[in-house]
Amino acid sequence: MKKTINIIIFVFAVTAFGVNAFAQKTMNEDFRKTAPAPLAPKPFEIPKPFETVLPNGLKVVVFEDKRLPLVSYRLAFKTGDINDPTDSTGLTSALTAMLNEGTKTRTSRQLAEEIERLGASISANAGDDNTIISASALSLYSSDVFRLMTDMVLNPTFPESELALYKKNAVENLKYQRSQPAFLANEQVSKILYGTHPYSVVSPTAADVEKISREKLMAFRDKMLVPNNATLIVVGDVNRETLLKEINENFGGWKKGTIESMKFPALPARTAATITVVDRPGSIQSNIVLGNLAIERNNPDYFPVLVMNQIIGAGPSSRLFMNLREKNGYTYGAYSSFDTRRLAGNFQSTAEVRTPVTGASLKEFFYELNRVRNEKATEKELRDAKSFLTGVFPLRAETQEGLTNLLVSQQLYDLPADYLQTYRDKINAVTLDEVERVAKKYISPDKIAIVIVGDAEEILPQVKTYSQKIEVFDAEGKTLNVADFGKPASSGGAMANANGVWNLTVDAQGQKLPVTLTLKQDGAKVSGSLDSMLGKGTIADAKVSGNKFVGNAKTEIQGQAVELNINGTINGDMMKGVITASMPGLPPLPFEGKRAAAGESKPMTQPK
Repeated sequence: MKKTINIIIFVFAVTAFGVNAFAQKTMNEDFRKTAPAPLAPKPFEIPKPFETVLPNGLKVVVFEDKRLPLVSYRLAFKTGDINDPTDSTGLTSALTAMLNEGTKTRTSRQLAEEIERLGASISANAGDDNTIISASALSLYSSDVFRLMTDMVLNPTFPESELALYKKNAVENLKYQRSQPAFLANEQVSKILYGTHPYSVVSPTAADVEKISREKLMAFRDKMLVPNNATLIVVGDVNRETLLKEINENFGGWKKGTIESMKFPALPARTAATITVVDRPGSIQSNIVLGNLAIERNNPDYFPVLVMNQIIGAGPSSRLFMNLREKNGYTYGAYSSFDTRRLAGNFQSTAEVRTPVTGASLKEFFYELNRVRNEKATEKELRDAKSFLTGVFPLRAETQEGLTNLLVSQQLYDLPADYLQTYRDKINAVTLDEVERVAKKYISPDKIAIVIVGDAEEILPQVKTYSQKIEVFDAEGKTLNVADFGKPASSGGAMANANGVWNLTVDAQGQKLPVTLTLKQDGAKVSGSLDSMLGKGTIADAKVSGNKFVGNAKTEIQGQAVELNINGTINGDMMKGVITASMPGLPPLPFEGKRAAAGESKPMTQPK
């Protein structure tokens, strides 16, 4: 009897457990279908920093933050790349790069060793509008950091040997930049939107770099790095009174200078949409950028523009991303942004898409740009945009470096004294009407500059209906004839013969390397192989158009898979062109060579 009761109890327990488990499973499934309610917003309060000005005009901003025994320093100047002399593009960037390469009391190595001994970091960088010397260290080394920063700013010597090395590295970096589609697109967009204004210059040329001299750097330092054009921002575990005493001891003797008021050309007025294509023959993707002039950093419309941009393209839940990636699968991501500078700014929408869908992607871009102008956003879109922007802002200020950077922007762009304290209130005050208004005002599809980096032969037929004004350039910025693209092979002269073994010599940063191409041509299509001292590869997706040969070779260099884009011109038995690798840091490699005679297959040049 007892055994029977136990069995009944066991069966009842198992049944009850099964019912409960089923109920729990159902409840969990319902929970997964319903998003949890958002948490109440946490209050964000940040005190205003202490500000003062030294007799020499140096503004000092101190924010005491005792959470960690660390201090962040920024010595920020309201001069940048746009202040380069007209005949010395790149001088500001060279100046900042050379500040830690030697002073009157320390060599470059001694500076590096002393910084390392302190466990600190000190660097200098130039942007369009500003030049910033940054440092970070434990709070007990504040005196040492000030001593080093002062030495770098007031006593640089710009040694000839270090300058020669800088110039060599800068020229090599320029070569690498020209292999990057993003750089080529940015270069063209800047030229188109800013015309002759200094904002149009994104990089110096090799000739500009070679003109930089020690004498120019010394004179430019005396002119640009003056205390009455600078702000020293200090954030961290400091005692204000002690800190101000140290600042006076280190920077008080810095002599005031004369700040020149520079006049810049007016920005060009646009009347129609234009298309600019940077030709990269054989490229399997197109880098699309659509841009127009917009707002400067301290424009009163800044906050409505932030909210509007969050809706259209600032993140993975925005309209452009959801359309071009999630709905159509054209790209890994499509975005928009506002580049706001002191004197002007621009709007850009961007994506990297597969070459065959370039035109279709452009159609969707214009659909979304027009939609945000002509249709009010929804209440949910507005609410989500505000929630993101107000939620992420405190996170940016949580770290010491993040807070320091916010204070630097506030000072350099002359933002209101309560900018950080009222940021979230101003975001929350934006209305749907304001979103629509700024979209109409600052996004101009009918006057937009369309820049596409990719295979012009494939791109132009897809996009030519979007503008009557079309320009084509090569990667070096040389103008190409639009009429030369899209021709049948027969109308452009006889198709070149790519068959055979080609012994080429590649110029790899001064070294001559042999590369052998073995090609088999069938009409316009070409297949084959690549053989070099670095490895072997298979050539695919290759073709001949007129006397142009383009193809992609997949190989392996030092265990890393690398894709090589081969772009050559065939003239009889001679071929000349450029090989571009997908490996980061490797610049475009020029090559030239000839077709091997029957029975000949050895490379024409051995490595030196």
